[in-house]
Amino acid sequence: MKQKTLLILLGTILFSISFWACDVTSTIVNDDADDTEEATAAADNEDEITDAEANNDGDHEQTSDYTWSSSDVKSITLIGTSVSKSSDDVSVSGSTITITAAGTYSFNGNLSNGQIVVDAAETDLVRLVLDGVDISCTNSAPIYIKSAEKVIVVANANTENTLIDGSSYDYDDVEDEEPNATIFSKTDLTLYGEGKLVLNGNYNDAINSKDGLIVDVNQLEINAIDDGIRGKDYLIIKDGTIKINSGGDGLKSDNDNDETRGYIEILTVDIDITAGGDAISAETDILIENGTFDLTTNGSSSYSDTSLKGLKSGVNMIVNAGTFTINSSEDAIHSDQTITLNGGTYTISASDDGIHADYDLTINSGDYKITKSYEGIESTSGDLAINGGTFDITSSDDGLNVAAGGDNMGGGPGGWGKSATASYTLYLAPERMAVNAQGDGLDSNGSIEMSDGLVIVNGPTVSGNGILDYDDSFVQTGGTLIGAGSSGMLQAPGSSSSINCVALVFRSTQKAATLCHIETSDGNELVTFAPAKDIQAFIYSSPELDQGVSYNFYSGGTATGTAQNGYYTDGTYTAGTLQKTFTLSQRITGYQLSN
Repeated sequence: MKQKTLLILLGTILFSISFWACDVTSTIVNDDADDTEEATAAADNEDEITDAEANNDGDHEQTSDYTWSSSDVKSITLIGTSVSKSSDDVSVSGSTITITAAGTYSFNGNLSNGQIVVDAAETDLVRLVLDGVDISCTNSAPIYIKSAEKVIVVANANTENTLIDGSSYDYDDVEDEEPNATIFSKTDLTLYGEGKLVLNGNYNDAINSKDGLIVDVNQLEINAIDDGIRGKDYLIIKDGTIKINSGGDGLKSDNDNDETRGYIEILTVDIDITAGGDAISAETDILIENGTFDLTTNGSSSYSDTSLKGLKSGVNMIVNAGTFTINSSEDAIHSDQTITLNGGTYTISASDDGIHADYDLTINSGDYKITKSYEGIESTSGDLAINGGTFDITSSDDGLNVAAGGDNMGGGPGGWGKSATASYTLYLAPERMAVNAQGDGLDSNGSIEMSDGLVIVNGPTVSGNGILDYDDSFVQTGGTLIGAGSSGMLQAPGSSSSINCVALVFRSTQKAATLCHIETSDGNELVTFAPAKDIQAFIYSSPELDQGVSYNFYSGGTATGTAQNGYYTDGTYTAGTLQKTFTLSQRITGYQLSN
């Protein structure tokens, strides 16, 4: 925030002042009564996701993965500390079950201090069908997948399945400290089915795949000392209800050696995450199609380097729809590169920024209520474009901020470069936006361009900040701007605008909620506004303002009708004190009031 010269003179003055092709299909498991009919896939009705990176190897998920004959299922019964099995492809040592070949294996019963180990050929598909199990393992992973092409863990319909590990592990691989999760896999892993899966990770993660991970299970409940669900190469969530309480991140993909990996895709989900780290974190990209998200990060970054963001991507983030309630100890929505929000409903409380991109940030639609933030919406080294949507933003510093600086953007899939010396722009065309900022209301270290919508700014009360703060220019070609706040560094839209603007400065502070009202001299109302805070200046720019027309500005009085963010509509104004009668002689005109 920079000090600026007071620009108001007595009398009338001029203010010059993009992802990868990844076919995602799933079906419902059918255990047919006649034991001979195969379960079939319903792929025609499934959603597909495309993005700019690579696919999930093309082999992780095939329609045939979810098709098997119940006559081929090999049954294993868990009996406390012993096991009953019916296949030579299954070996039992004490309470450790080892599967060495492809096939479908069904488990039921309870296993105390036992383990299921998959050690099959690297070309084998193994299905583990959990048909009502309770498995505990005090010193390792209850399910440990050492080798296979891929493994599908199925939670059968109408069953609840519980896996619990201990607080210390005897590593099978000491050098890599593996396994280290309640379900641990060294190969592609899928969680699937119409049943319920409960995981208690008392040592580290609840689910950890060192390869790709797909989740499509009806109900998943997780408690984890560290991360809840972790897919190193990628994490794809197709559907389900998920509840996670984790000491680390809730959802995570963290391959940092391959720029086409480390991504998260969510087709739809009903998810509740309380995390001691990030709620959802991807090394590269996040793509969300839809869902309901209740995300809380409840740690404290004041004593550690732990990241505590709601949604965090290392490269690009795209959200197409969804309902988001985010309570975050740092940024609620954050990308190290770009963010594109195409829709959704957002309720955000953030100890740092509400929405933050290091580079370009684009919002095309949606409903955004930011009840607490340091800066409401920020792009630090890129353009910030508001192309639609409704906004209600509260910030302890700037409401919207575009601040040039940083390195060239590059690396990572879909990245594109911008010079660190470029001039960045805040583009404004919301349906409706209300900002209540203790710092600058709208701040651009480059330019501002407003082309449509209604923007209401309740700005700062101290002179070191302004209702508007821009370095280069503010060109308004459409929409209505209402601003109220301090006058110490007052700016208004520039003379290149095609919309007329009036700026009025009070000699003494006007108290909060005291109405500001402009009407034509023959009584046609233009605006009635109740500022949220004490003010020294009022700005109004609108297509309804014309040069050569006489206007009256009143302060005080009363108004009926509906007030939203202080802006009254569909009511009647009863006059207070007439402060100024004026006729606009130039595009941008300012007046000093004598109150």
